[in-house]
Amino acid sequence: MIYKQVSKIKEPISAIGIGCWNFGGDWDSSDEKQSIDIVHAAIDAGVNLFDVAPVYGFGVSETVLGKALRGKRDKVLIASKAGIVWNDKRETRFDLTKANILREIDESLRRLDTDYIDIYQMHWPDPSTPLSETAEALNEIRKAGKIRYVGLSNFCQSDVEKMMEMTGVESQQGLYNMLERNPENYHGISLAYRSEDEVLPAVAKWGQAYLAYSPLFQGLLAGKFLDGIDFSKRDIRNSNPKFASGNFERYVEAARKIHQVAVELDRPMQQLSLNWLRQKPAVTCIIAGVSSPEQLDTNVGACDWDIDNEAMGRLDEIVAPFLKD
Repeated sequence: MIYKQVSKIKEPISAIGIGCWNFGGDWDSSDEKQSIDIVHAAIDAGVNLFDVAPVYGFGVSETVLGKALRGKRDKVLIASKAGIVWNDKRETRFDLTKANILREIDESLRRLDTDYIDIYQMHWPDPSTPLSETAEALNEIRKAGKIRYVGLSNFCQSDVEKMMEMTGVESQQGLYNMLERNPENYHGISLAYRSEDEVLPAVAKWGQAYLAYSPLFQGLLAGKFLDGIDFSKRDIRNSNPKFASGNFERYVEAARKIHQVAVELDRPMQQLSLNWLRQKPAVTCIIAGVSSPEQLDTNVGACDWDIDNEAMGRLDEIVAPFLKD
């Protein structure tokens, strides 16, 4: 495993992390026992960061991760989130009010079966709540020892700077992969930041950790769907408009070209895709979902080799049209 260090966070962070969204039942690959086995195998492989959120499976993902980490809590960094709430119909909305953060932190601690969360991330901006109110809540729960570091996910850089004046901000998380370099939206939600042009330079300047989510474009950059989409109607990816007809074809054409580079290098496509991200100096940890021990081994293997200059040049040519995507 390769570990990266930033000035804002004491602990080195594994370059490959585990995204726990699929632990919660929203994906075809969800299975509790297998998820727990994956967590244990990941820790044995040197992975020390697990990214989760209350809304993933509406509490289930945090609960499964909590079960998996019993007796192993001191070996890892938990990065959970706050700010997306739901009702009995599982309709969601953003809420970063002080009252909600104080409620959510206690519920997350209970589900995760822990006394503290290492990196507590505000999942999405909440335009209805002043940043000062959110910062006040974060300062309060940090002082109480319930969180160690504050992270912001999907925030524009002007708001990050404002938050930095009111509370420590030790990490940022954003959508970033070879074909979504400066994406304007995620699952149809507009993004107020540009990952490669704005966020990466900012985290490098401020010494923050950067956690890249959806590094495999929800499976496309792992070599899935090159011959067409085959996930079921219950899968969360159905809500991603980039997988819809008329959009998908452009992405899959580029993915086929990336796959050809992987074939010529005799490396798995998902490993090549992760390696491209790992070799970005400002990318601290790649948040990759895992559905099997074999997939975990492949992901971790991205730390065992580097993309050479010739192959990197070919990849850069393929992904260049997606710089402003």
